[in-house]
Order: sequence, then C-alpha cells, then structure tokens
Amino acid sequence: MPKGKVRELSRNKQPWAVVLLSGGLDSATAAAWAQAQGYRVAALSVLYGQRHKTELVAARRLAKLGGMARHVEVHVDLNRLGGSALTDHKIGVPKARTLKQIGHGIPITYVPARNTVFLALALGFAETLGARDIVIGVNALDYSGYPDCRPEFIRAFAKLAGLATKAGVEGRGKFRIHTPLIKLSKAGIVKLGAKLGVDFASTHSCYDPLRRGGRILACGRCDSCLLRLKGFAEAGRVDPLSYA
Repeated sequence: MPKGKVRELSRNKQPWAVVLLSGGLDSATAAAWAQAQGYRVAALSVLYGQRHKTELVAARRLAKLGGMARHVEVHVDLNRLGGSALTDHKIGVPKARTLKQIGHGIPITYVPARNTVFLALALGFAETLGARDIVIGVNALDYSGYPDCRPEFIRAFAKLAGLATKAGVEGRGKFRIHTPLIKLSKAGIVKLGAKLGVDFASTHSCYDPLRRGGRILACGRCDSCLLRLKGFAEAGRVDPLSYA
C-alpha cells in the first residue's frame, strides 16, 4: 500500500473533536491543544451578527494554516435579539477601562446565552460526526465576568448533552466538554499557545477593530485588547498584531 494511503488511514482513525473556533487567541490555543491531544479537529465558527466579523476571517485562516480536518461556518443572527455591545451598533463598546473595572460585574459585551447557543450547535455537529468530544476555549480567570464561562455552566451543559441527544439517550457514549484554558490566566494561555505553535499573528481578539488604509487594526482600548496585551506582556512576549 502506498505510504500516503497508510498515513491517510492512520489519520482517519483519530477520534473527532468539535472545536468552537472564533478566530481569537483563546479558541486558537484550544484548537491547537485538541490537535496535540490526538484529536481530528472539526472546527465550528459562528457568524452571529457580531460587529467584529474580522474574527471569522481569522478563523478561516487558522483552520487552513492549522491543518484542521474540517471547518464549518454557521450563521445565527443574534443581533436581531440585541442586548450586547457586540451585536447592537447602538451600544458602544467600553474603552480604556481599568483592570478593576473590567473585573467587576458582567460587561455590556456579554452576548445573552451565547455560549449556550454555540455549545448546542457544537453538540449537534458532534452527533452527526459520531464525536463525543467538544472543545471550547472559555476562561474563568479572564476578568470577564461572563456567566457562561464558569465551570458550573460547563458541567451543567455536559449533563444536558446526555439528555438532549439520541446518542446520549441510547447510551452510545458520554459527551465530554473540554475546557483546557478555564483555569489559566491570559499569560498562561499565551505561554501554552506558544508551546503548541499557535500563529498569534493570525488570531484576532479586538471587539471593535478599525479599518485604516485597507488594513484591519485592533483598537488597543477595548477590554479584550487590554487583556490580550496584558497577557503577552506578563508572558514576556510581543503581541504581533497591529494596533491603532
């Protein structure tokens, strides 16, 4: 048998893992982690009406450069529901907040029930693939205050997965929600990403990017940019992104 065919058969024996890939630093690192664990990655990106659609371009780039086996994009217009600075252009994205301010309360950039929706889509995708593993790059130490990034939410969704699917009801395997970054600081995520070979220049984190001279620049002032810059600084690395 040709060597290429042997390699293809070997690769196809890898178990599938559905990875929620937003194009940001966290999801890129989570995807690289899944690959390092031996999973065959099926990346799922969601265009949900967010103002920072540049992240979807980044997700496509990451999926291609990272050699992910599949990349599926799903459109869900959460902007029709509003309630978030990321989906409602009438609401301004907070800028230049202190770390103390960022760490207090649930910010207006929270998109109502977003991770519940995303994980439900990932669960459906996983069931069609026969996969039992879902990877999401949520982080509980990121100062965000987002309720759908907490460990108790992930545990509750994993329990739901067993009750809401044909595979779960028929006892054909337990769904596992992997959160490899949940206890890491942003600096820890940067260090892990570097160790796993993540192309940081291909990621996108800004909530409110700017277009100048045909280039997309990170604003450098939103909560996401500030946390990212802090993470790179504390990890002793230079962020390769271009900032306004």
